[in-house]
Amino acid sequence: MDPVSSVKEFIRKQVPDWDDEIMATARFKAFSGQRSDWEPRYLFWKDLILKIARHLDLFIIRPSQVKEEWFSRGGLTPLCLDHVLCLMYSEGDIVRNVDLVDPSSGRLSQLFRKVRNLMVRSPVTPEMIMLEDHLFLTPLLKDKTAQIIKCLSESHWTSSCIITLSKFQGMCGGPSEAAPLLSYLSGLGKAQYFSISKEVIEGVKISLSSESVPAISSLDLDVLHLIWTTQKLEDQIEVIDRRYEMSRKSALASLNSGNKKVALRHAREMKLASESRERCASLLNRVEEVLHVIANAESTQKVTEAIRIGAQAMKQNKISVEEVELCLEELEESYDAQKQVEKALESNPISGIEDEDIEEELEKLELELESENLQISKVEAGNTSGEMDTLESTDSLTDALSNLKLHNGSATESVSQKSPSPTRTKNSKHAMLEAA
Repeated sequence: MDPVSSVKEFIRKQVPDWDDEIMATARFKAFSGQRSDWEPRYLFWKDLILKIARHLDLFIIRPSQVKEEWFSRGGLTPLCLDHVLCLMYSEGDIVRNVDLVDPSSGRLSQLFRKVRNLMVRSPVTPEMIMLEDHLFLTPLLKDKTAQIIKCLSESHWTSSCIITLSKFQGMCGGPSEAAPLLSYLSGLGKAQYFSISKEVIEGVKISLSSESVPAISSLDLDVLHLIWTTQKLEDQIEVIDRRYEMSRKSALASLNSGNKKVALRHAREMKLASESRERCASLLNRVEEVLHVIANAESTQKVTEAIRIGAQAMKQNKISVEEVELCLEELEESYDAQKQVEKALESNPISGIEDEDIEEELEKLELELESENLQISKVEAGNTSGEMDTLESTDSLTDALSNLKLHNGSATESVSQKSPSPTRTKNSKHAMLEAA
């Protein structure tokens, strides 16, 4: 299926009423009136353009192709498409080639160009947009650069990496795709182009973190030269392997035909190819070892810097090493305790407990709770009745004492004669009353 037919089929899947004449007439007419009147149509065309580009894995489009091939219906093209592309450009969804920075220029030159474009930016008309050879879709540029950075992060553990320009072009899909991607990354400060003029070795330094790419150093030039040498040796080994395979096939064919002299000549070529491959492989291993040592040195330097910053922070916050070690020990103990709990849960899983067993346990607990409440209420009731009896007896005794009337002295004497106990004083009587 040709690309145009693939786009047509994709559009019909995304827009079921694409072939409806009434809807097509409404969508294809030019914008008129206020923005609120045609903004839904603008969003429709914008989303459809981005969906088709993602479907085709494109971030570079040609305005004429979009209008005359993608959206053509029987020779009719959308009259509003010029304004759609112009609005997308003004809103930052599209950039032109003149808006991209030159990656081979320095950072200062790129900064001056940005300032100049912001200060003397001339208005862009729909006609100017349609005259452009290529337009770059910003959302898809972001997606593509994110894919490249993710792919490089999987093979590099540092915050930045250096690759040759040819490898970058291969990752992007070709030189034409690599140029806008490199310009876009350079404009964001995430990549920097550099080269070694003696041997015309071109490379790219790309930041794999959220920070800007560091400046190019002399070590970066040496690393680029080593990486370029590695790629050359790998290419040479592939050529030798192909030559060896061809000589082997020719030697077998000569032996089958009975021509031993020719077969012997091809065998010698196989021997020479094998020796050349061993030399190239040995040199390749040495170069890769040097690159590995450099990468380890960079990692060690970053670790040392991190330790220095941590020690400085500890000194500023007046934190001793003993406190840090104690904190680490506590964290380790809590981690061990958590692991023990997890092991206990794994050895005694609760998945085998049925809901009915849980309900029975809850019913038992409810019965125990009710019985405890009854016992507590009985004890409280008994205490309350005892207190009431005590109060009643005290009241009756008080009434009896208040009604008691002492007689005259004769009565007192008679009482004293009859009683063998000594006479009690007034104070003793009060003491008895108080005791009672």
